[in-house]
Amino acid sequence: MSDFETIRAEREGNVLTITLNRPERLNACPPAMADEIFTAIRDLGDARAVLLKGEGRAFCSGADLAANAEMSVSGGDRAYASLSQHYNPMVQALASLPVPVVSVVQGPAAGVGCSIALAADFVIAGKSGYFLQAFANIGLVPDGGSSWMLPRLIGTAQATRMMMLGEKIHAEEAERIGLIYKCVEDDALAGEAQALVERLANGPTVALGLMKQTLRDGLEMDFAATLAAEAKAQRKAGSTQDAVEGALAFLQKRKAAFKGA
Repeated sequence: MSDFETIRAEREGNVLTITLNRPERLNACPPAMADEIFTAIRDLGDARAVLLKGEGRAFCSGADLAANAEMSVSGGDRAYASLSQHYNPMVQALASLPVPVVSVVQGPAAGVGCSIALAADFVIAGKSGYFLQAFANIGLVPDGGSSWMLPRLIGTAQATRMMMLGEKIHAEEAERIGLIYKCVEDDALAGEAQALVERLANGPTVALGLMKQTLRDGLEMDFAATLAAEAKAQRKAGSTQDAVEGALAFLQKRKAAFKGA
């Protein structure tokens, strides 16, 4: 993997693990980190799943406003450029990866860090984890795709609460309201996340990628269009080696050994 300054990217077996690596700043995400995440996920190689986590006691505390104080008070044009050129391409690439993504949250997932975490297919959090849209507290609006993701995950009322009141949503409540997949004890977080990502990495990769696509597209299409999209996806999935293996395993009453092709 490439050498990075703000993240670590390590491939082991079928899993690509990306670690946000600025623990002294609670993994605050400057534009350079967004660019490095983008680069890392574009180089999947043989990886069939991605694990995204933070080093230390936080997932990501948001954009690094303290390190970019001049930008923070310099008006909206620089913020627009930073989002357009760095953060938005990264979040879009993360959300549209053709393999499953698991994010692991301990401590804060705040601001754009919340968006990065929620762009994954599965979000698993320790009880110390929380999700925060802090923008209203500093006179800004949510970014990184939160305005699209939040109402679809938890409905308009809860999304409005998070966005306009800037309240922390702790991990247990986040699971209860459907914001995340699962909340676990902090000391079980790493093991649960690793087991989940390995399970996904050993699954039928092409079919899982098509599921991601039809799920996302279905949020914007009518029922008839979704039926047509499913049929096209099924044609592609049904032509894979994994589909043949799945059928044989079913008939032979054994566990399928998927190869991701």
